[in-house]
Formats: sequence, C-alpha cells, structure tokens
Amino acid sequence: MPFSRLQLQLEERASSGLLRLRHTLAGPQGAHVEVDGKRYVSFSSNDYLGLAGHPRVARALCSGAEIHGVGAGAAHLVTGHSIAHERLERELAAFVGKPSALLFSTGYMANIGVVQALLGRNDTVYADRLNHASLNDAMLLSHATVRRYRHSDLDQLERMLGETSNGQKLVMTDAVFSMDGDRAPLPELLALCEQHDAWLLIDDAHGFGVSGMRGRGSLSHFGIDSPRIIYMATLGKAAGVSGAFVAAEKVVIETLINNARSYIYTTATPPALSVALSESLVLIDEADEARGHLQALIKHLRKSLEGIRWRLMESQTPIQPLLIGKNQEATDVSMGLRERGIWVVAIRPPTVPDGTARLRIALSSRHDFSDIDNLAKALHEIAR
Repeated sequence: MPFSRLQLQLEERASSGLLRLRHTLAGPQGAHVEVDGKRYVSFSSNDYLGLAGHPRVARALCSGAEIHGVGAGAAHLVTGHSIAHERLERELAAFVGKPSALLFSTGYMANIGVVQALLGRNDTVYADRLNHASLNDAMLLSHATVRRYRHSDLDQLERMLGETSNGQKLVMTDAVFSMDGDRAPLPELLALCEQHDAWLLIDDAHGFGVSGMRGRGSLSHFGIDSPRIIYMATLGKAAGVSGAFVAAEKVVIETLINNARSYIYTTATPPALSVALSESLVLIDEADEARGHLQALIKHLRKSLEGIRWRLMESQTPIQPLLIGKNQEATDVSMGLRERGIWVVAIRPPTVPDGTARLRIALSSRHDFSDIDNLAKALHEIAR
C-alpha cells in the first residue's frame, strides 16, 4: 500500500523532533487564549495590535455581512468585485503612500501572483536566503533565473546584479524577517535597484501596522519611496482580519489584474472582510499608544532575559527569537513553558536552517509587563 511510505515518513519526522501537530483554539485570538481546553498566556500570535478580537472590527464585520452577504460568489473579474473591495483598495493605497493597490486572498497568493505576472524565463530574481516560503515558491514558479544572496549581504547582491546584463531584474525581500525579527536594509537595497535598473518587491507582512509613522509600515519606517517599489503586506497580522494587498504604480497593478493567476482564477474574498479591514485601518492609525507599549514590552523582555544560556537574537520588533539550537531541546523548552501555562511554539527546520531551532516569542500590545515577567521567570527556571 502507498500509505506505508507516508507513515514511515511521518514516523521519521517524529523521531527527529520535526512532526507538526495542530492545536484547537477556543474563543477569539488574543494574549490570553484557551487551547485544547486549557488557558494560556500566548506568545505565538501575529496579532501584534490585538485587533483580531477587537469589538469595533467584529461589529464592522457583522455590518458588512448584513449589507454585502457572506460570500463574494465569483472571482473579481467576473462579478465578485464589490464596492467594499474597491473602497478598501483605495484606502490601502493611500495608507502606504502608493498610487494603486490590489487585494489578494492571502499573502502567499499575493507574492506568487506578483512574481509570476512580472517575470519570465529571460528575467532574473534575486532573493535573500531567509525570505519567507511564499517568496521562495514564487520565484520558482516564475521560471525566471534565481539568484539567492546571503542574508542582508549587500556586497554579494551588488556583484550578482552586475553580472546580469539582459532581461528584467527583481530583488525581493522580507521587510521584517518572520523567524529572525530583524529588518532588511531597505534604503540600501533600493539604491542598488536604482543603480542596476531593478524592481524591489518588499514583503512587509510583519511591519505593516507596527512600523513607521502611525503604522504605515516599513517604507515609512525608513522614509523611502520609489516607483520601483512593489509593496506587499498581509491583513491577518497587525490588521487582525485576513487577506493581503499589493501596492505599486498603476501600470503594475493593472498588469497584475490581467496576468496574476492567483488573482484571476480564485473567488474574491467576502466583501464583509473588506468592511472589517476598513475599520482596522482606522484603529491602526489611532494605535500610537499601543505601538509605544509594544516597544516598552520588547525592551522589558530583552532586559529580563539577560544572562540566560540561550541567545536572544537581535531584534527590535515584536518577533523575539530565542535561539535554542537542537530540535528536541527547543520542543522540550516549549513543552516546559506549556506546563507553566505559557504558549510559545518551537520553530524547527525546514522553517529555519538546520541547527537553529528556536522559540519564536511574539509580543502583542495586549500583553502586560507581568506577562513578560512570568515568561522570563519560567525560561530562567527551565534553563537551570
């Protein structure tokens, strides 16, 4: 039977400490959650501003469903494009300071759509080695020539760009790296793109809503802008709902509407989600106090974990990775925290490179300082 091979592969993953399992959340996402029937303080959500369970967003979703129904019923290019979608796209473009924007069902579909639509066999894509899986899959599906440079290594990227003399060039990078929490050197990357006539695709999944003036994202954080920039951000993290968008020059967006297969050949997201996201944008704009609290929590956590035997990787974002190293040890530390009522997921290969298993501690503005103190106390106990 073919199933025996699958079962063997699963058993091998389990013996290596790499088996993935699902757990069931009851109630809304938040800093304090119920998982598999038990209450935990959670440090594993990307709900950085606590909007996933915000009552104003929930009311907007209900109101949107009453007006627009539950489902879109068709793809955007058939009859699925609602006035709610149209309004949100205009709001998102204005929010991040780009001429035009396009909604996608997920960030994964957005990245695949952009790269597939803009590049072909005669073109070249340059990718940071720590980019998100969606960017990696996008570059392979595009059939373009792939060049991967060492993490944030500008010298290597510059040499690679200089070695290519024909076809379209696209540099793509996470803005905030999802497993390391550090920022890409976006101003320097843009300068290289200007020098070598390349596009710059920025995946700001973990910067949008958190970074920059009034949560405008990583472009605002660095104070950069250029027609060369193609900006993608997700709407299920700091925005608290679901989906993603691409913002760019109008000609780029029109090209995606006509060529991006992950946009053309899928049913549009429910319009009610767009109504909820319009309210999320208002809340993000008003959330300077929450972002300030997040920064205070980051500083408090880093201070509280000084002297621990594992390395807290360098990050000034809500993603605070604690590098453990071995897969089983990372799993054991995660389970030790769980026994103490704290939920922090162990991240293991292939999500991160071999030998760099870690706890990905994700902070939310809904956490308080006592939550951080309890986490730090538990980690110090386990470390001893």
